[in-house]
Amino acid sequence: MSFFGELFWFLLWSFYFIAYLYVVIVIITDLFRDHALNGWFKALWIIALVFVPFLTALIYIIARGKGMAQRAQFYRRGVVPESDDYRPAASASPADDIAKAKALLDAGTISQGEFDALKSKALGNQYFGA
Repeated sequence: MSFFGELFWFLLWSFYFIAYLYVVIVIITDLFRDHALNGWFKALWIIALVFVPFLTALIYIIARGKGMAQRAQFYRRGVVPESDDYRPAASASPADDIAKAKALLDAGTISQGEFDALKSKALGNQYFGA
């Protein structure tokens, strides 16, 4: 077999192995999310995953797939979605940022070095759109 043939089979089996590991992790995560399932049944599923892995994963997904989706959806409801509300609002212009920094410098809240850093950041934001 040529080098490329061996590389192809290696990549194919690597993909299958990683996909199988992902399925096993999803199954184990679902087992621990399910509060209705007895601890002994959870242990039995995990033992079966160790000794008869492919068949057990297939049976689990067929038998408990609908419940897996419901439990995953239930746990996603509690997650706070990312939002722009957490980000500080962009100022109208770099001149406003520099004026605020100058007021802080005059009040003695920040040092000259911090003022210079804020000033360069404000001027940099003007050119890069950040």
